[in-house]
Amino acid sequence: MSDQVSSTSAEAGQLAAPAEHYFVAPALDEVDRQLVEALGRDGRMSIRALADQVHISRANAYARVERLTQTGVITGFTATVDPLKLGLATSAYVTLSLRQSSWRTLRTQLQAIPEVKHMALVGGDFDAILLVRAADNEGLRRVVLEKLQAIPEVLATRTALIFEDLSSL
Repeated sequence: MSDQVSSTSAEAGQLAAPAEHYFVAPALDEVDRQLVEALGRDGRMSIRALADQVHISRANAYARVERLTQTGVITGFTATVDPLKLGLATSAYVTLSLRQSSWRTLRTQLQAIPEVKHMALVGGDFDAILLVRAADNEGLRRVVLEKLQAIPEVLATRTALIFEDLSSL
């Protein structure tokens, strides 16, 4: 990706950002939104059941789901699991303060830590927040003190234990 500025689409004397810096969200109508909402509740729903629920034909439902997938609105289908039943009894949000621009290389390092389930880059008092799930407090301690703090780009961590996961709000 280039940082050069293009003036082909700008009026004279104005600067325009390169086209790859713009993201245009696909146009979604109410039926598309209903399909996405229904699949969000049950990603294993058949096209027939989905079409019946939204009151459209199966062919229309199939074509719309295919378009929503192709345009990146739907990015995949996953199973939601109970971490306790997987043996992951301890969960925490861990915030990271990072060296400038190190987030580019951090992703690869975090992918090697199976207890890290999610990462988000954020603005504010810290640079990134992680969802960490471990078997117990000892496992969480090992992840934070031995794995995360050993990454050279990580300047500091703060850990907030999750007492109860209310993800079904």
